[in-house]
Amino acid sequence: MSLRRATATDCPRLLELIRELAEYEKAPEEVTVTLEHFTNSGFGPNPVWWAFVAEVDGIVQGFALYYIRYSTWKGQRMYLEDIIVTDAMRGKGLGKQLLDRLIEEAKEKNFCGITWQVLEWNEPAINFYKKYNAKMDPEWINCSIEIKNP
Repeated sequence: MSLRRATATDCPRLLELIRELAEYEKAPEEVTVTLEHFTNSGFGPNPVWWAFVAEVDGIVQGFALYYIRYSTWKGQRMYLEDIIVTDAMRGKGLGKQLLDRLIEEAKEKNFCGITWQVLEWNEPAINFYKKYNAKMDPEWINCSIEIKNP
């Protein structure tokens, strides 16, 4: 297993893993991002996300994608959008290595913390995060507004 920063050539494989996660979360129709938009958002002139990939035998089997979030109370924080490991490779330490690398990255960039979401029914993920003494905050309600672009 090797860990490295994602490159633009990884984007097709990352989208495959995103679709695999969407299937697992019972929402495959929710993945509407195009490969072009996804790639440009990470590797265009103004990237808004960064990622690390975990390879096994030269094949990307997992990744962690983050962006920078700003808290008016705390300052810059890493927002972990997704940490995904293929079903076949779960339980083999890839997720731990990815999350450990994100923690290093957050420290290197002087972020004040890492924030993310987890579905309340995803017990394997919740148990994984508990190993890191992650704070689960039931007090906040997630809100969003969908914008339809032509």
